[in-house]
Amino acid sequence: MKRILIGVAWPYANGPIHIGQVGGCYLPPDIFRRYHKMNGNEILMVSGSDQHGTPVTVTAEEEGLTPKETAEKYHNINSKALEDLGVEFTLFTYTMNSTHKRVAKDIFKTLHEKDYIYRDTMETFYCPDCEKFLPDRYVMGTCPNCGQKDVKGDQCDECGLLLDPEDLISPRCMFCGGEPSLKESEHFFLKLSAFQQALEDYIEDKDYWKNHVLNFTKSWLDRGLEDRPISRDMGWGISVPVEGYEKKKIYVWFEAVIGYLSTSILWSERTGKDWEKFWKNPDCEHYYFLAKDNIPFHTIIWPAILMGYDEELNLPYDVPGNQYMRLGGEQFSTSRGKIVSLPDVLKGFDADAIRYYITMIMPELKDTNFTWEDFAEKNNSELVGNLGNFIHRVLSFTHSKFGYIPESGELSDRDEEILKTIQEKVKKVGKNLEARKFKDGLKALLELSREGNRYFNDQAPWSEIKEDEDRCKITLNIALRIVKAISAAGAPYLPNSMDELWTLLGEEGSIHEASWDQAFEDLKVKHELKEPEPLYKNIDLDDLKKEEKIMEELSKLDMRVGVIKEVKEHPNADKLYIARAEIGDEKRTLVAGLKPYYNKEEMEGKKIVVLMNLEPAKLRGVTSEAMMLAAQEGDTVSLLEPKGEVGEQIKGSKKGAEEISFNDFQKLDLKVGRWKDDKIFAGEEITPHETESFDGTAAFMIKDGMAVVLSDTEGPVGLDKQLKPGSKIM
Repeated sequence: MKRILIGVAWPYANGPIHIGQVGGCYLPPDIFRRYHKMNGNEILMVSGSDQHGTPVTVTAEEEGLTPKETAEKYHNINSKALEDLGVEFTLFTYTMNSTHKRVAKDIFKTLHEKDYIYRDTMETFYCPDCEKFLPDRYVMGTCPNCGQKDVKGDQCDECGLLLDPEDLISPRCMFCGGEPSLKESEHFFLKLSAFQQALEDYIEDKDYWKNHVLNFTKSWLDRGLEDRPISRDMGWGISVPVEGYEKKKIYVWFEAVIGYLSTSILWSERTGKDWEKFWKNPDCEHYYFLAKDNIPFHTIIWPAILMGYDEELNLPYDVPGNQYMRLGGEQFSTSRGKIVSLPDVLKGFDADAIRYYITMIMPELKDTNFTWEDFAEKNNSELVGNLGNFIHRVLSFTHSKFGYIPESGELSDRDEEILKTIQEKVKKVGKNLEARKFKDGLKALLELSREGNRYFNDQAPWSEIKEDEDRCKITLNIALRIVKAISAAGAPYLPNSMDELWTLLGEEGSIHEASWDQAFEDLKVKHELKEPEPLYKNIDLDDLKKEEKIMEELSKLDMRVGVIKEVKEHPNADKLYIARAEIGDEKRTLVAGLKPYYNKEEMEGKKIVVLMNLEPAKLRGVTSEAMMLAAQEGDTVSLLEPKGEVGEQIKGSKKGAEEISFNDFQKLDLKVGRWKDDKIFAGEEITPHETESFDGTAAFMIKDGMAVVLSDTEGPVGLDKQLKPGSKIM
């Protein structure tokens, strides 16, 4: 038995996890963990939400929430999404927990006492208009290395270069867009230069690392390590544990990696188990899964912190960092709004189908590209057409002809050959999983399925059963042994469907509690088979394209929850009101022709949906700065009625979307719809975009015969008056 610690990069709690992150660092460790667990190894897999740092504060300010509220919100969203995808941790926590704070402070104090942390002055950007120092990610500009625009001041996510804000070309304040100036400020620095030789010695034998990981690390060492600041002037984060400097916070890049150790200690505190057997046992191997932008933090900075803090602690054995998975050629980015979120994808597709495709395009050695067309093609031709087809045809034929798993008999040379093939292919899957070559391992599983299909076709049991029933039983027994082998070898990749398959074959318990070697054990002969259903289903590419188009349409709008604070009559128009609305931290003047339908008392204090990016229009001498959305049926007009918090974004709409004209808005098809029995009626029956169903009337966007419900965190946006389905929203 081996003992293994798996550390998984901590996602910022500033937005939902996106598909690029799944392929980069969240699916690979789960596949690795499941394989090693089936081999009887003891695993501790830890990670959590990175709740500190400027990405969280930036999102909090955009959403009108406190950093704590934002951090907790996205921790809950991402925890559930990972769980729904089947990614299981020994412990998935967050950096706001008390154990993490205690351990982070202890490491800081210890390194400070050993003179590995010292005080010095540095120039930090200060925004005179905002009257505050700007943490690195509050400064934006152009990357000096690759020319990527709108890069944050700590790192270029495009080329992976670590930055200081002053390295940026044309730096600007992300809040006001003004030009910040450099001012001197005292900070704490990690004496990274003191670990130059120790780190060179550490990577000396790491020739089994991926080339890009090793080369990235060597390039840092070849340039010579420079001391790096590890404190910041900001209000959110863990306070520096040095008397007189408590208002400064520990910089997130130093603090977050400590989470691997602090979470192991927290696990120990909760379970009573010994964390030191994973950290102070030289035979325990440490693996860190991450994307390439995190490589130096785990191959340089984290080992240096560990060396300086406690020489008994294990250093990373391997850092299998992946390259980037891109969307249509562009890098996924939460901060730039370029994402396909994991929670949204899970609403429309089975978790195993997602896991299959992401594994097949996993960016293990080079950047890869996620496209919906490729997703559908690989799902339909490989997962359904190859793997699923073989499994289903064997199970359904056996069920229809015998109803149970038949016994074997005297084997032919062809039978012996296919049994050897089972051994070879399963071992090939395992060998690739052991080497962190997940894509090759899945391809080997498909090879086994193809061999099974070839054997089944060659033997033609539909003919054998007419001529020699005993021979047919042997064929089916062996075909089912291939199916069982697929169930075991495929479990790390496709945990839900392989567990279902394991049960269909009459095996006890879960496949995830079984051993890897059980792939080769005999079948439960005479086990009564249930009538099987296909494990996987085809994806309709036309529906995918429709979904992509309707979500693209929705993202043209910036719709938020607002509340009407004041209403007065327009001095120059009989039918117009002038309303003052609050939308989070913003206030807008809205001119609306609602006087024939609402009195002022009905409107004041009412929550509304505000279209923020409609171009301003002067109506009878008063400028309307946005528009409240309402629906109309004949002489009845009803305001849309959201239920979420004021300032909250309507899901799918995009904050900061480009300004649109009223004419362009009218071209969009927003209607009242009635959702009942998983069908939408909006003047006609329309296909629902994948979302949670409900029974009631709500606001929908419609395109190409597909509808998506307008919703906030509390559910669908309704109306305060009942209107017929199909009524236009304007």
